[in-house]
Amino acid sequence: MARHAAARRAPTERVNLYREITDRIIAQLEAGCVPWVQPWSTDPGTATVAMPRNAATARAYSGINVMLLWAAGIEAGYSTQRWLTFRQALGLGGCVRRGERGTAVVYADRFTPQDERKRADRDGDEARQIAFLKRFTVFNVAQVEGLPEALTAPLPPPREELVLPRFRALMEASGVTIRIGGGMAFYRPADDVVVLPPPEAFHELVNFHRTAAHELSHATGHASRLARETKGPRGGACYAREELVAEISAAFVCASLGIVPTVRHADYIGSWLEVLSGDERAIVRAAAQASKAADWLLGRLPDAEPPASDKDGDDAPPAAMEAA
Repeated sequence: MARHAAARRAPTERVNLYREITDRIIAQLEAGCVPWVQPWSTDPGTATVAMPRNAATARAYSGINVMLLWAAGIEAGYSTQRWLTFRQALGLGGCVRRGERGTAVVYADRFTPQDERKRADRDGDEARQIAFLKRFTVFNVAQVEGLPEALTAPLPPPREELVLPRFRALMEASGVTIRIGGGMAFYRPADDVVVLPPPEAFHELVNFHRTAAHELSHATGHASRLARETKGPRGGACYAREELVAEISAAFVCASLGIVPTVRHADYIGSWLEVLSGDERAIVRAAAQASKAADWLLGRLPDAEPPASDKDGDDAPPAAMEAA
C-alpha cells in the first residue's frame, strides 16, 4: 500500500521539484545573477572558493546540488561549504540547533506507474520507468552544535602560488590538443582542437585559465571522451544547451582548483532563458553533464579524487541526475 501511495505521489513531486529549481534559476538569470559564477562574497568570514562537500564523507556534491548549496551558503554567510544530513550530524556527536532550517538538495529516482506494470505484464516485456527528483535536507556545519572543531573550522584557501601551475597541469593532463595564438578562443570539433589566445592577450593571467576551462569543457563532449550531443546551428537550442554545460563545467573546474569563476559568454543568457523556459528539466540535465565534464578534466590530475556521488549515507541514495 505504501509503495503504491509513493508511486501516486511521485509524478507530482517530480514536476514540482523540476519546476521549482528551474524557476529559481530563471529568476536569478533575469535578475542579472548567474548562479554558477556568483556564489561568493567578499565579506570577511564567508566561505572561500570551493565545491560544497559532505562533512562526514568529504565527497563533493555534484550537478544542480552544487548551485543549490552555493546559493544557500552565500545567502546565510556560512564560513565553509561543508554539509551534513541530520542523521550524519548525530553520528558525529553533533546536534542541529533548535530552529535551524535545512537546505533542500535532490537526487534522481525512478518509479513504475501501475498502468505501465499492467501493460508490461500483458505484453510480456519490461516495464518502462519514469525518472523523478526526490528532495532531502542537509545542514551546514555552522548550524550544528557539538561537532569536532576540525569539521567546523573554515577550510584554508589553496596556496595562491600553486593555483595556476596546477591548472596548467590539468591542461596538459587532459590530452586535448591546445594551440596558442590568434585573438579568439574556441573549440573546433572537426579536428578536436582547442585554440586559445596567448596568456599575455588577457588583462589578467587568470582569465586565460578561465577561458581554457570553458573550451576544454567543450572538448569533453567529443566522441572519444563523453560523447555528448553538441551539434547544432549557432544560436539554436542545442548550441545554447552546450554553452550552458561548458559554462557550468568551467565554474566547477575553477572552483575545484581555487579560481573564482566568471561568465565567459554573458551574451548567451537570453538563449539560456529560452532553453530553461521551454524545458523544466534542462538546467538539471545541464548541471549533471557539467559535473561529468568537470570530473573528466579534474580526474586526469595526478592527485585526482574519485568523482562526486552525492551519497549521504543512509539518508539519501546516490544522485543519478543524468537520468532525470
